[in-house]
Amino acid sequence: MNSYYLTLVLKPDMEEKVRKELLEGLKKKFDKVIKEDLWGLRDLAYPIKKQTKGFYAHFEIEAEPKNAKGLDKILKVEEDIIRYLLVRK
Repeated sequence: MNSYYLTLVLKPDMEEKVRKELLEGLKKKFDKVIKEDLWGLRDLAYPIKKQTKGFYAHFEIEAEPKNAKGLDKILKVEEDIIRYLLVRK
């Protein structure tokens, strides 16, 4: 089992309920969540997909390498995620 950092930038205009459902659904895909930080709404350094702000969420997780690869595919498809970074610790 490997440790990973996952940082997400979500669309700023999402409703709180929808955002919580998305994050909870993603957390179920992790084997273990060590730490969760919701950084909130912040300005982006440059526009991404015509957005100038984004809601940041950061996780420290543990997962099997094959599960991390599957998670990477899920994050690419999700349209409410503007950007993400999944890095092995």
